[in-house]
Amino acid sequence: MPLAEIPLCVWRKRSQTFVFRGQTIRYWTTGQGEPLLLIHGFPTASWDWHYLWQPLAQRYRMIACDMLGFGDSAKPANHRYSLLEQADLQQALLAHLQVEQPVHILAHDYGDSVAQELLARHYEDKIEVASCVFLNGGLFPETHRPVLMQKLLLSPLGWMIGRAFTRDALVKSFRQIFGPQTGPTESELDDFWSLVDSHHGPRIMHKLINYIPERRVQRDRWVAAMQRGEVPMRVIDGEVDPISGAHMVERYRELVPDADTVLLPNIGHYPQIEAPVQVLKHYLAFRERFALPPRKVACS
Repeated sequence: MPLAEIPLCVWRKRSQTFVFRGQTIRYWTTGQGEPLLLIHGFPTASWDWHYLWQPLAQRYRMIACDMLGFGDSAKPANHRYSLLEQADLQQALLAHLQVEQPVHILAHDYGDSVAQELLARHYEDKIEVASCVFLNGGLFPETHRPVLMQKLLLSPLGWMIGRAFTRDALVKSFRQIFGPQTGPTESELDDFWSLVDSHHGPRIMHKLINYIPERRVQRDRWVAAMQRGEVPMRVIDGEVDPISGAHMVERYRELVPDADTVLLPNIGHYPQIEAPVQVLKHYLAFRERFALPPRKVACS
């Protein structure tokens, strides 16, 4: 049975705001239970999670924000955007909401890198992470295959490319990275573009794209954190994603001991939109696996 969508106009009305380092950030929260922090990807926003939002809110305390430079949050033009600052933002949001329990994380794409930073901070005793699930994302720079638009934004002409970025350019990129039968509708593309275009978003895309070289700088620290194995982790990955599909999962299995991975056949880069029922099933199975109390063995 398909999951009900939350229209973007409704999603926007449910947002709240807080101020992070002088910038207004949009965030969403609902539900009760253990805190679950959802971290979105590039170049979209927290609305990416809308199919999963209500089903997960029946079990968990849901928390998500549009990160600085994304969606309906502030997009300052003269700002040096950084993954480490986005991790600071997630911690500031948790503090704003007075979350004191260990936090579970579900992340996608750019958000995977923010989650990796939070995982590294867990082992540095700066945050308590209870579990971490990664959807498609560049967990390892050596397996990340950027699309043409990302390469152009990284080039010396990136500022021009960003300013010229249009809905048509977004559509062209998205058609390449979704699965063959699960591409976005025209209505969804309108909504994705609305979130990118909000607050003159295209003018800062060349600044946001610096996350790609930043990943290379942090790579060894982040991989070491994933290899520690004390925080339960799972990868749920759309197999045919040209950016971070099956080839990324193969590398994950090589580097992470006892790797817990799920490949979704014929699904591309946005599994939470292309196959939300499958993502929900595999996420809940992951949570139930370690939530069960240990079985008592009778002694004779």
